[in-house]
Amino acid sequence: MTGQAVVHLVDDDDSLRSALHRLLTAAGHRVKAYASAGEFLLEPPADGPGCLLLDLRMPGPSGLELQEALERHGIRLPVIFLTGYGDLSTGVRAMKAGAVDFLTKPVQREPLLAAIERALEADAAGRAIRSASANLQTRFAQLTARERDVFDLVVAGKLNKQIAEELGIAERTVKAQRAQVMAKLGAANAAELGRIAAQLRGQGL
Repeated sequence: MTGQAVVHLVDDDDSLRSALHRLLTAAGHRVKAYASAGEFLLEPPADGPGCLLLDLRMPGPSGLELQEALERHGIRLPVIFLTGYGDLSTGVRAMKAGAVDFLTKPVQREPLLAAIERALEADAAGRAIRSASANLQTRFAQLTARERDVFDLVVAGKLNKQIAEELGIAERTVKAQRAQVMAKLGAANAAELGRIAAQLRGQGL
């Protein structure tokens, strides 16, 4: 499940950080530990799979402040919060900001490992979606201007004859370009082109 995923552990409590490092390593996870949010941001992780196990209250920037900074730094790791001072409003704020889980210290082994598995699954799913999105954008960029015109009209429900009339080209040319559009976008029919168009609109294209 974890593969090359890294659990990034940020906690200012030296003894707890060491104990969690041992626990997670023994459970088969790769772990990188940091004593503060600032230390984490001084050497932010490369864009690899993983998750962030984050203490809520620390000297300097808090866990919530680090969570808010992740997007600015282009870091999309799922976050699990650990706290000894948790309250409902803080937990709600953390979850609304996208945290996978909110665990209270002293954290138990099984709930912690289960939360990490959920976070790594969320990370893998997010990476798959982003990869598919980037792949679709690359394929869409390969369409010529005329092929994009044909694509738009096919998605609008126009028949080949109507497209030919609207674009002022031969119907056989429309058929050829429609086939090119479908091949480049990996679509088998007009319905799939419609779904692709919806995805592209969702990406602002």
